[in-house]
Amino acid sequence: MTEPSSPAIIAVVDDDERILDSLRILLESADYVTRLFASGTALLENGHLADIDCLISDIDLPMMDGFELLRVVREIRPELPIILVTGYPEMLNRLPPPGPSHYRLFKKPFNGHELLASVSDAVGKSKHGGRP
Repeated sequence: MTEPSSPAIIAVVDDDERILDSLRILLESADYVTRLFASGTALLENGHLADIDCLISDIDLPMMDGFELLRVVREIRPELPIILVTGYPEMLNRLPPPGPSHYRLFKKPFNGHELLASVSDAVGKSKHGGRP
């Protein structure tokens, strides 16, 4: 008998409480477990990075922006799927090359169904690729 798989854990990093709350509702409506963080530093200091299956992060964050968070996360969890979101398309010229872990990019406002499809695809790859 096969044990049911546990729900995927999605970390969301955004300094806007409304975005965090709306993404929590969206992700939980698709049966994901969410971990919400107001900054990249909060995510890294919390110790949940090893437990998540996908990371969704805003690019425009105070102190540690999404690009720096992407760099640090890649060092710790190079296989972790990452989805970046931004309300400032001009920031895209600073986007680093994909590297070993590919990432997706969404411009705010984004389509919730498209984001969920991207999360589903990322989690499927993450779960089949295994976690450390």
